[in-house]
Amino acid sequence: MGQAYSKRKGTDTSPIVDYNDTNVLVIGAGNFGTCLADHLAALGNNVTIYARDQTVVDGINNDHRNIKYMSDVLLTESLRATSQLDETVIASVSVIIFSIPTQHMRSILSQVQPHITANHLAIFVNKGIEIKTLTLPCDIVEEIWGTEIGSQATYLSGPSFAAEVVKRQPTCVSVASRKKERALRAQAVFHAPHFRVYDSSDVVGVEIAGALKNVIALAAGACAGLGFQQNARAAIITRGLAEIMRIGVKLGADPLTFSGLAGVGDLFLTAQSEKSRNYTVGFRLGKGEKIDHILATLGSVAEGVETAKAAYALCRKINVESPVCDAVYSVLFQNVEVTAAVRSLMERDPHDEFYGIVN
Repeated sequence: MGQAYSKRKGTDTSPIVDYNDTNVLVIGAGNFGTCLADHLAALGNNVTIYARDQTVVDGINNDHRNIKYMSDVLLTESLRATSQLDETVIASVSVIIFSIPTQHMRSILSQVQPHITANHLAIFVNKGIEIKTLTLPCDIVEEIWGTEIGSQATYLSGPSFAAEVVKRQPTCVSVASRKKERALRAQAVFHAPHFRVYDSSDVVGVEIAGALKNVIALAAGACAGLGFQQNARAAIITRGLAEIMRIGVKLGADPLTFSGLAGVGDLFLTAQSEKSRNYTVGFRLGKGEKIDHILATLGSVAEGVETAKAAYALCRKINVESPVCDAVYSVLFQNVEVTAAVRSLMERDPHDEFYGIVN
């Protein structure tokens, strides 16, 4: 069955808080939401996944398959789906996992806000920066739900392709919260022999790393599409990591976070694999395809495209130099050729390797 989490203080062996988080709602039935719902159902939890598309709901309930995403995977039989997102559904669970696009967070959060209580464990697995406000998901949550409840939210990130998680292949991720107790509680919900979870207190670092690695993956894919081999890929990933760190440090993140699972771990996975949607988009750009055609035929969302727009504006707002993000933006939104963008990166003036990260 699902795991209970107890918080203990000092040498006191009696539990101060005792949670039995076995009733779970996953909002969002895309690839990652589906794989997490299946993971938790297989651990013995009572899991319901919310989808707007009734055909997806029916497929999960009747055939144990998500016909729109991961249709080749037979899901755990106990996993149930619903197209209802109301007070009754929310009141029946103690854990709510949000696997929704960052650009659409506000509408969903506003919809459930009247029914969310301080007892709910909210876990967000989406990554990105809101374009219209240049804010992170954690800021949106606190704005809509208020600080008392919003500050207790948790954020899961790390190298975790859905297709591998659903096959129970070894995976390690980070979960961050401003409240240590909440991070530990989320850790207990997910942790399994094939799915290790490490807790963190650096919400900003985890979120910035998760958002910007998708932009760097676009650049890495473009390098591969141009035919560049390992030197160029290593360079773009390493300099991309330095750029992510500069931005994160400016926003108050702990530099150590970027050497962990949510940082270099997720960046390496996303920027090196053909399974990555963002890498694939970049690769096709490098091959000469136009972005509109790529997105129309991709079949899923590549978060890095929208995030590149937000990152470009954010770096100007906080006055951080971001050559890789700028180059990606120029290709996506200013009709700059990929070869010209690469040339602009390589012809920049020399710098200290860690400028903007350490004094």
